[in-house]
Amino acid sequence: MVKVTYHVVEHDEGYAYRLGNVYSEPFPTHDEAVAAARKAAGAQQLADGDAEISWQDAEGEWIHEHADGADRPMTDVVDDVEDDR
Repeated sequence: MVKVTYHVVEHDEGYAYRLGNVYSEPFPTHDEAVAAARKAAGAQQLADGDAEISWQDAEGEWIHEHADGADRPMTDVVDDVEDDR
């Protein structure tokens, strides 16, 4: 099973959460950023309907797959700001 980890960090003169190299909008307080990260992590675990998905790979070939809406990742929130305090 895939695991998705959101990191709460200082960002743009406030706080944000990031997933990989992508940051959320900035929040004025640390608590707001933690709450938003927890909400995003929870939403990742909600089952959705099945879907047919397509994408182009690095060689330019189109890949088509069936995505099971019940196959959701495990999620976690890591507070990197707390680690720095």
